[in-house]
Amino acid sequence: MSERAGVLSSTAIAALIERGGVSADEPIGAHQIQPASLDLRLGPTAYRVRASFLPGRESVSAKIARLGMHEIDLAPGAVLERGCVYIVPLMERLALAPDVAAHANPKSSTGRLDIFTRLIADQAHEFDRVQAGYRGPLCAEVSPRTFSIVVRAGSRLNQIRFKRGDPAYSEGALERLHAERQLVEGEVARGGFSGGLPLSVDLAGDGGGLVGWKAKRHADLIDIDVVGRYEPGDFWEPIARPSGGGVILNPDDFYILASKESVRIPPDHAAEMVAYDTLVGEFRAHYAGFFDPGFGHDEAGGGGTRAVLEVRSHDVPFVIEDGQTIGRLLFEPLTERPAELYGHGIGSSYQRQGLALAKQFKRPAPP
Repeated sequence: MSERAGVLSSTAIAALIERGGVSADEPIGAHQIQPASLDLRLGPTAYRVRASFLPGRESVSAKIARLGMHEIDLAPGAVLERGCVYIVPLMERLALAPDVAAHANPKSSTGRLDIFTRLIADQAHEFDRVQAGYRGPLCAEVSPRTFSIVVRAGSRLNQIRFKRGDPAYSEGALERLHAERQLVEGEVARGGFSGGLPLSVDLAGDGGGLVGWKAKRHADLIDIDVVGRYEPGDFWEPIARPSGGGVILNPDDFYILASKESVRIPPDHAAEMVAYDTLVGEFRAHYAGFFDPGFGHDEAGGGGTRAVLEVRSHDVPFVIEDGQTIGRLLFEPLTERPAELYGHGIGSSYQRQGLALAKQFKRPAPP
């Protein structure tokens, strides 16, 4: 593997697995390796706990022993209820080199179902971050926020990226990269490149009138492992283009919206949507933050692809307006170009997406 700083590509991840840097209770399948990340699998047991936690100086298992309420067998499939917190030991474990760290995020479909999923490592002081050189097990905290879900051993809710060094771009370097590669279509919003490339929300729509979806309360179960089964109308209410005044986000509701800009992730780069700055907005956008190389890129058949945003207000109702900045994209180079790019060729679900719901839903007819 190259010693170049950057996010490890699929080629480097496969080599990492081969050397034992990632191992698992069951063989790691090629389908788990994405262009710049690795899908993680739930193990056979979940623990209902009283509250979310960070292990600090303890192991996750020690915390479970103190906070656990009961065990759930996931082998045949089981329900995780909305509003509850579960800890699930994952099948994968790590033995990282001293110069390799890791960072996790929910998968796209996980975020679009409002399933709050975070990675926990032993003795971790923050979620989703794994220190360079970590050797030990991994767990997922899973808390369905809107829909109760069915999962089983092997279900994939989150994914992990590995990186060597600190490859993040400075403000000036990101501006130069955008000038050379056109990372997004359209003019860069006010605020420039500080903190990442800004994306804004589209509340004007494409002429059909639909600009978003709001989740219905008290809907049925969703099986996380099925594709194209559920009718959108049983779980979602369409949001029409507002006539004026923007869209008011209710803090008890969950929304799917889309970016005004189309995104193009170069084949030799990866990107991540960072949590929105609460100093300029009382909401959180995009729980599932990874964008793989080739997403929206012409070379992978993307032709520019809009980002779908999972949005939830915090404690108070909040009005968002068309064109308002709603998130920022951070870009990092890869250690090497991946063997395959994000897209239909590897079964990616959201290339050339419009205002797409999670893959578990039937695609609605155009409005």
